Amino acid sequence: MLFLSDPYQRGDDVAQLQVHLAQLGFNPGRIDGIFGPLLDRALREFQENAGLDVNGVLTRATIHALERLGGNEERRLVTDARNLEEQNGGRAIVLWGDGPLVSELARALRTNFEVHQSSAANAHDVAAFANEHQVALVLSLATLESMTGIHLHYWAGYRTHSRRGEQLASAIAATLAASASAPRVEVTGMALPVLRETQMTTLHVEFGKTSDQGRHGVVTAIATNVERVIHSYRKK
Repeated sequence: MLFLSDPYQRGDDVAQLQVHLAQLGFNPGRIDGIFGPLLDRALREFQENAGLDVNGVLTRATIHALERLGGNEERRLVTDARNLEEQNGGRAIVLWGDGPLVSELARALRTNFEVHQSSAANAHDVAAFANEHQVALVLSLATLESMTGIHLHYWAGYRTHSRRGEQLASAIAATLAASASAPRVEVTGMALPVLRETQMTTLHVEFGKTSDQGRHGVVTAIATNVERVIHSYRKK
C-alpha cells in the first residue's frame, strides 16, 4: 500500500501512480517516484471524485478505479502540460537563499522585474508562495564554503525535466564560460524539493568562495539571461 509517510515512500510503483493520476487530470506534481504532499492531495482528490473512501491510501478499490477510468496511454499528462506551459507569470521573481550573491542579484534583477526576497524557513513554503502568486521564476541560492565554482541545478525527475530550467541554466553557463574571470560552472538536473514543488521555472544555484570580480560576473550572467530567456517565453 502506498501513502504519505515520513520518510517519503519512493519507487517505480509510486511513479506509476503519479502517471495514472496525471493522465486522469489530477496533478501529482513532478513524475519523480516520490510520494510527497502533492501526490497525496491528487490521490485524495481522485478518491473523492471516484466516490471512494478519501484516505490518501492506494487501496485495492482505488487501484481498480484507476484501471477502470484510465488506460489511455495517449492522454496528455497534466505534468507534461505544465512543463510545456511553465508559468509565464508576469514580471515577478522569488529569490530565496543566503550569501552576498542574493542581495547583489536582487539589485540587478529589480531593473526589469518585481523581486520578492523570501525569508521562508524551508523549500515547501517558498514553493507554496511562488505557486500561489504565479511568479515567473524562482531562484534558490546556497553558499557552500567547501566548494569552488558555481553549480546550476534545474528540475529533472523520473521521466521528465524542466526544459525551460535547462535552457536557462545552460544559457547562464555559456555566458560564464566565455569569461576568463568567471568561476568554473556545472549544470545538473536534480530532484531537490524546491525544484520539485514549484510550478514555474526554478533554478537552484550553489556557489563557493569567489572574488568580487567573479561574483559580479555571476550576477551579470544570471540577470542578463533571466531577462533574455523569460522575455523569449513571453513572445511565444
